[in-house]
Amino acid sequence: MDISTVIVSYNTKELIIECLDSVQKAASGLKSEIIVVDNASQDGTQDEIRKKFPNVSLIENNKNLGFSKANNIALVKAKGKYILILNPDTKLFPETIKKLIDFFGSKGKDTGLVTCRLELASGVLDKDCRRHFPTPWVAFTHFSNLSKIFPKTRFFDSYYYGYVNENTEHEIDACAGAFMFTTRDALKKVGLFDEDFFFYGEDIDLCFRYKQKGYKIIYTPVTKAIHYKGVASGIKEHTKHLSKATKESKKRALSESTRAMKLFYEKHYKNKYPAIINFFVIFGIILLDKIRQLK
Repeated sequence: MDISTVIVSYNTKELIIECLDSVQKAASGLKSEIIVVDNASQDGTQDEIRKKFPNVSLIENNKNLGFSKANNIALVKAKGKYILILNPDTKLFPETIKKLIDFFGSKGKDTGLVTCRLELASGVLDKDCRRHFPTPWVAFTHFSNLSKIFPKTRFFDSYYYGYVNENTEHEIDACAGAFMFTTRDALKKVGLFDEDFFFYGEDIDLCFRYKQKGYKIIYTPVTKAIHYKGVASGIKEHTKHLSKATKESKKRALSESTRAMKLFYEKHYKNKYPAIINFFVIFGIILLDKIRQLK
């Protein structure tokens, strides 16, 4: 098996149909499989997939297990040499998979994870596809908007690699869970998603563990994909009109985003910094959560 594509769906019926169609076209000529894990969608996603894509392996959960657990259900079943972890609100181009397989083959064994250029529907770069790890300083410059005051400087604009041209290939700390291209061998060595992360944060945690195992993570603009970002959560302004998220779902998405920040920091950074830094970081995360909930 050349490639396994793993997708977790949750109330994104129209978009996942478009996504699956693009994946099938991109995998044409390859030995491939697509595994979709549905988190108890209420919009008819399951019936639509069965009707239009009978060859897709569909796993139906009785409740929303979150992104990490649902992905792990599929990842243990994946048989491909390469594995593409993909969001249902993405669309591949016909050459995306083949170009990344060729790209991976041209790199050394120390390359463990690759992401292509992810674009929003407007054609603008989805900045989350290339990120530095959120150390206290990197996170502070981002959330305080110092990165906008001093753009394209390494000292202040590191969170989204603002100082590196987005049209150049380069090594990164982390990519987005919306598009993660890896090998089954590398994933076995690193391990699956940490299921303590329900929604958000699991991607950067997995990337952190890739780095701990000595793997490189590379961003390449050799190909690209479209990301209709935030449809499942409903909290992104540019895709609110596409989202079917309830008010409760939106509130949970907001709280999970800040919970993930706290969880990641306590797991990977708390023991590396003095107590006073830890205090201000956790206080800042709590404050951010309150501000987001009020908005």
